[in-house]
Amino acid sequence: GEVVGLLGPNGAGKTTIFRIVLGLTAPNRGVVRFDGKDITVFPVHLRARLGLTYLPQEPSVFRRLSVEDNLKLVAEFYLNESAQRSRIEALLEEFDLKDVKRQLADELSGGEKRRLELARMLILQPKIALLDEPFSGIDPLTVKEIKRLIKDLKKRDIGVMVTDHNVREIAEVVDRLYVIHKGDIIAEGESREVLNDPVVIKHYLGED
Repeated sequence: GEVVGLLGPNGAGKTTIFRIVLGLTAPNRGVVRFDGKDITVFPVHLRARLGLTYLPQEPSVFRRLSVEDNLKLVAEFYLNESAQRSRIEALLEEFDLKDVKRQLADELSGGEKRRLELARMLILQPKIALLDEPFSGIDPLTVKEIKRLIKDLKKRDIGVMVTDHNVREIAEVVDRLYVIHKGDIIAEGESREVLNDPVVIKHYLGED
């Protein structure tokens, strides 16, 4: 249930770390462990079954499908028909999407789309969620809603790793922060401590 933040300039290695954890990129060295198990060679779908899930930066809803069908498309790969129905109904209720379940995803507001993406991400009741720049390109109201949803994931005892360029927003929701520079971790700890670190100010935040 810990929320961990990953900060760093473009090219620092944040996306590469996500891709390695997800199984989309093989590491040059070292291993990927999940619940004490070496999953370095596991394909993406096996990692998903173990409890790893991912929310990409780019919109990932299927625009020409209804809200309900967006959830079904994922659920049918992993759950039997009875389990699909109960899980989808529960998520529609939890994420306040019941009234728009037959609406096309393309017609949703920005906040509703993000809620749908998060609901779809929780189909398999994951253990760890990776969120790639969830605050990028959205309005202040949606930012507030996403922060609330991240805190909700923590309450569900789901570990969260989040990366974003919005330092203030990410600092407000994480328990622990890592800053990466040229592939190396240059600072780690609580938000206030890390953001006041002279090395972080020099290489990431800027002297001003």
